[in-house]
Amino acid sequence: MRCPFCQSGETQVIDSRDSDDGESIRRRRKCVACNKRFTTYETVELRMPQLVKQDGSRAEFDLAKLRTGFMRALHKRPVPTQLVDEAVATITQDVLALGVREIDSRRIGEMVMRELHRLDEVAYIRFASVYRSFQGVDDFRDVIKEVQTPPPWRKREGE
Repeated sequence: MRCPFCQSGETQVIDSRDSDDGESIRRRRKCVACNKRFTTYETVELRMPQLVKQDGSRAEFDLAKLRTGFMRALHKRPVPTQLVDEAVATITQDVLALGVREIDSRRIGEMVMRELHRLDEVAYIRFASVYRSFQGVDDFRDVIKEVQTPPPWRKREGE
């Protein structure tokens, strides 16, 4: 670790502690060259896989785009932001759990649809209409029938 004051590469760790949130380690350091002290934080860096788009091009996984997709579908819908955050976190964890270096963008779209189906039926239909490129009323009828049938992961009352 370089000293932020004199740029020396010779520093000593004086103290290490878990940070308050438990997500990082706080280290107090002392520069051997100038004797000044400074604090650093060590965190885990998780690398998301590259997205492979339909045209074959590749792009970085963008959490902001994922959230924007949710927010557009959920525009003016009564869904708390906390539930959106949880859905985004679920997708992020699912992608990381796959342990792959690349993931097809269609697979991400399916994960978004699964989460929207859980959150709000209208938002699900909105997203599906764009994602699946609906061409007519019949496409909407099909997805409405799909919404009216409970998904396999949602238990019916009494079961």
